[in-house]
Amino acid sequence: MSLTLAERVRAGDVRAMARAISLIEDEAASAAGLVRDLFPHTGHTCLVGVTGPPGAGKSTLVDRLTAATRESGETVGVICVDPTSPFTGGAILGDRLRMQAHAHDQQVFIRSMATRGHMGGLARATSDAALVLDAAGKSLVMIETVGVGQDEVDIVRTADISIVVLVPGTGDDVQALKAGIMEIADIFVVNKCDRDGADRAVTSIESNLALQAYGAGEWRPPIVKTEATTGRGVAELWATIQQFRAHSEQVSAGEPQPVASGFSRTNQARRLKARNEFRLRDLLTHRFMELVEHELLGAGEFDALVARIAAREVDPHTAASDILSRALRPKP
Repeated sequence: MSLTLAERVRAGDVRAMARAISLIEDEAASAAGLVRDLFPHTGHTCLVGVTGPPGAGKSTLVDRLTAATRESGETVGVICVDPTSPFTGGAILGDRLRMQAHAHDQQVFIRSMATRGHMGGLARATSDAALVLDAAGKSLVMIETVGVGQDEVDIVRTADISIVVLVPGTGDDVQALKAGIMEIADIFVVNKCDRDGADRAVTSIESNLALQAYGAGEWRPPIVKTEATTGRGVAELWATIQQFRAHSEQVSAGEPQPVASGFSRTNQARRLKARNEFRLRDLLTHRFMELVEHELLGAGEFDALVARIAAREVDPHTAASDILSRALRPKP
């Protein structure tokens, strides 16, 4: 008897994993059922989000971290969220091309996904794609975002560990602090630390961290200097990731911790709740918009309504209320 796609994914079949993610990304009719079948077999992987401004060296850093993960004996999944091509609507796929060193390692799965206009640098299907890799047995999954500024806060809703990568001397460190990145980072990385201004960037981040209120047992984001092109500092970064994972596991197990050594169980529960709430709200919004565009409104009616708003013929609140009234109206 042939195996189902979900069973093949759970067996670690690379082609099945690729097929599953394609179905999810294309929003195929069978995608929801696939996720439903895989979901009970997930929750074992560590999701590491890597975000930061373009040109920060995130891809090279992810490449180095992939090597470090494999050296430790773990299996790896990498999801590179690429900006959508304005001409084809597909991912540019640059990150995957830059990670050819792992192309022949069967224990490393790399996939590029397009943002498709979704804010926050995360493709709509990223969470479910990570779920596929989780079900396939990948012990660590890294998600690299395009890095588009303030909207990067979405990454924390998906990742167990959020790494913010900054570069000295570009003003990105200051801009990131202004954009509220302080609130989502578990680990700061000052990459290209051979450049002038690396120490100033570290001092700037430390100064802002000093203004934050950290409760007893809460994790205070460390700052790691790296030079990804040479590998400098990568071992320290990997050790910091392992430290964070160890503290997370201790918190989950209810083990006592020193005051400043990890984040609290309350904080961890809050993050998990926020992640699941975000996914549920995102799916509900997406499903409702599908209902609006394909069932409630006739062909072209939604676009016409948008045009009426632009022409000031109707305000957005009234338009939304009208659509909601249609959705709640009992069917004959």
